[in-house]
Amino acid sequence: METIHLLVSGKVQGVFFRETSRQLAEELHIKGWIKNTSDGNVEALVTGDEEALDNFVNFCKKGPERAIVTEVKVSKEQKVDFKKFEIVRKK
Repeated sequence: METIHLLVSGKVQGVFFRETSRQLAEELHIKGWIKNTSDGNVEALVTGDEEALDNFVNFCKKGPERAIVTEVKVSKEQKVDFKKFEIVRKK
């Protein structure tokens, strides 16, 4: 198991990016979180096995149908043990 941080840029808000990502993460048994950023991007921190994370990153590179992804920055992070995958909403 490893943990990665993703920052997805482009037209990624208002296109069901977080919800579609949550559904895929549950299918792939990935845990962590995903959220919109104030500058219009989507950010995620996720833990899973290498193959599942590769599949998740590949999805993020294209996004759901209405998304227009221009860049995905991926960095390895120190392993975090999350209990579930959740969408973080601004308070």
